[in-house]
Amino acid sequence: MTTAAGALSASAGVLVGGVVTRRAQDRQWSRDQQLAAYQELLGHYAKFTMELRRAHGDRRGWDYDRGEWSAALMRASLIAPAEVAAEIDEFGHAVDTFLDQVARTRNPLTNPLHPDEFEQARQAPAGAQVQLVNAIRRSLSGDRRGIPFAIGG
Repeated sequence: MTTAAGALSASAGVLVGGVVTRRAQDRQWSRDQQLAAYQELLGHYAKFTMELRRAHGDRRGWDYDRGEWSAALMRASLIAPAEVAAEIDEFGHAVDTFLDQVARTRNPLTNPLHPDEFEQARQAPAGAQVQLVNAIRRSLSGDRRGIPFAIGG
């Protein structure tokens, strides 16, 4: 009887340990996927913002695959918690307005923006980026303080 109880307890311990380990691994996998998607999204933003800044400064054309930007927005939104997904949406809208001002209605070859005008146009997405980064930080690490400044771009 004692042996059977010991074996049953050990089996239950292994089963519970397996479930707990599996849940921890699932959470870690999900966190890793979120982090990769957020890095990709913010990386695309930094790249095309810099490309547009240089195009206006050098009075030259620019080329950036906006489809990749849209895909990065979608990937990040799909795996983000609701609070972060809402900030991704706000960020996407702010970037779209920025693109209206610096890429869709102004040609850097014939009508480039002055650096001050470019910075003015970049203020809305920069603010939305801060909100997004802080939502990401809260989601991934519980950081409640956040950061008060935009990163990159």
